[in-house]
Amino acid sequence: MSVFSYKKKFSIFLTWVLFILIITLLASCGSKSFYKYNGLQITRIDVFKSKRILIVYHNDKIIKKYPIDLGFDPKGPKRIEGDGKTPEGKYIINVHNPNSAFYLSLGVSYPNTKDRAYAKLLGKPPGGEIFIHGQPNNERKKKGSDWTAGCIALKNRHIKQLYSMVENGTQIYIHP
Repeated sequence: MSVFSYKKKFSIFLTWVLFILIITLLASCGSKSFYKYNGLQITRIDVFKSKRILIVYHNDKIIKKYPIDLGFDPKGPKRIEGDGKTPEGKYIINVHNPNSAFYLSLGVSYPNTKDRAYAKLLGKPPGGEIFIHGQPNNERKKKGSDWTAGCIALKNRHIKQLYSMVENGTQIYIHP
């Protein structure tokens, strides 16, 4: 093999390496870069609907408080699909979704057994897909407070922190 042929192949190889490196760097520059949390393990979340606040705990120590928005009909517990209410009761965080229709989301394990039983008595589906999430990713902007379909909404900078702090399996208590 001639020196010229070797240099040409090496140049092509370096071009590909550079291309892959640039693509990798660009892919890591997304707007949803995650906040790195190095604090105490989060053991519980309390949501106080009437106060519009979410509190994050390590055991009984308050770690952080966040203002929230709720479903469009926030008074009372969620009973059926489409009622616009945010659930009340004991649940767990069951999923981290970086690709939701909102800026990041944490799944809440609604409906629980009690919720399903109550909806069944009414002859209606209980609904589902309740999340703690940020603001909409599309052009639609929220209008005022209590704008979700039953979810708990935070500012994007707050859900970015919470998303990294909370593990799946963390208990969440949603109070009236």
